[in-house]
Amino acid sequence: MTGSEIREGLPNPVKIISGVLCPKDAPDLLEWTAARLSEHFGAIERAGGPYDFDHTDYYSMISPRLVRCFFSFQGLRGPEGIIGWKKFAIQVEADSARGAGEGRRVNVDPGYLDGARLVLASTKDNAHRIYLGRGIYAELTLRWRKPGWESFSYTFPDFRSGVYNGFLDAARLDWKRDIRAIKGGTFNDRQIPHR
Repeated sequence: MTGSEIREGLPNPVKIISGVLCPKDAPDLLEWTAARLSEHFGAIERAGGPYDFDHTDYYSMISPRLVRCFFSFQGLRGPEGIIGWKKFAIQVEADSARGAGEGRRVNVDPGYLDGARLVLASTKDNAHRIYLGRGIYAELTLRWRKPGWESFSYTFPDFRSGVYNGFLDAARLDWKRDIRAIKGGTFNDRQIPHR
């Protein structure tokens, strides 16, 4: 994306990130998932984790012992791509099944961040999610406000805990670097609406 592609009245481009839940004892499955994601989203710029995931048993059908990892991808994209990103993630989850009739072995949560927010895609409706189309919703999971990330009453406990903030801070700095390059070096935090 170049400066000429940023037009007044349109949102700033964003940094794609994806969280991945997978069995703790399956590093090969995590590598497979990372390769699939990079085929679709481009080169992985940054990885975070693995972080032990024990905040809920909702995903116990995948494995009783899970880890969450994060990936961010080089470059910036338009945020409207989030519907397609989630549709692709659903396909990756389906492809991770061992055989016919078996469930997924990974959970893939794509989204994006910019200087002010972390947005995740979901297929589940809830009062705090906005329907985007094609069965996909968006959730404002965290907001960045000096001096750091803030959660909401509905934010998932693992995100609320702050354990991922180091990765998110680094990916946010990558976003700032990329947006500054696009805008000719004139971008700073004061241009990000924090409220």
